[in-house]
Amino acid sequence: MAEPSRKERSDSLSVPWVDTVRFIRQLSHDLRNHLNAIELQSAYISELEDDAKLKGEVNRLREMISRLTSTLQQVSGGLGEVKANLISYRASDFVEDLRKKIAREFPNESAEISWDVKPGNAVLNIDPQLLQEAIMELFANAFRHDRGKGALAAEARIDKNRFLFTLREPKIRFELSTENWGREPLRKVSHGHYGLGLNRVRTILEAHGGEIYAQYEPRASALVTALILPLSREKA
Repeated sequence: MAEPSRKERSDSLSVPWVDTVRFIRQLSHDLRNHLNAIELQSAYISELEDDAKLKGEVNRLREMISRLTSTLQQVSGGLGEVKANLISYRASDFVEDLRKKIAREFPNESAEISWDVKPGNAVLNIDPQLLQEAIMELFANAFRHDRGKGALAAEARIDKNRFLFTLREPKIRFELSTENWGREPLRKVSHGHYGLGLNRVRTILEAHGGEIYAQYEPRASALVTALILPLSREKA
């Protein structure tokens, strides 16, 4: 068999996402094991030493180890398989619980959200904790990334026998493609953030039989993200 020429070969590697996930989770697991061992050793050293200054330095070292361990756990969690435990839940109750959680998690920013909630008596089949996690990620991104002037606009309503949740973010400039929104993990990373959030949102929505879409509206200077969920056949 003739060896392929350099033109026929690609210099870029193509690794299946499932293999990437397996590698990252295994690496995270191994690193956490090492960090746990260091933490135990640090605790032992702290018990042996009576010098207050040295004990203080050891405690700071343990805090650093704890933060790094937490980061690795978050990365691993962001790659974890989504297993939704679906229950019947009134859409209005879910949105109200969501608003309370946002007020707790974002006390300084929550007042900058304009809400338009019209879910009627619709009932959803959802895992409330997972779905809250997904929508909280959208708000966290909106507060963090190149936000323009003006309030965020959140809307919850029933549309064609579906539950529709939309979030409008003011953005003067937006140059990313939304064609594969939530399907390009690891593409945009920064300090403390690893490009896994939107992918996690998408997998949570799909575990509920739902979908996520995004579109930038240049005239309105707004990024609009829509979450669509089927309604339960159960009546409120």
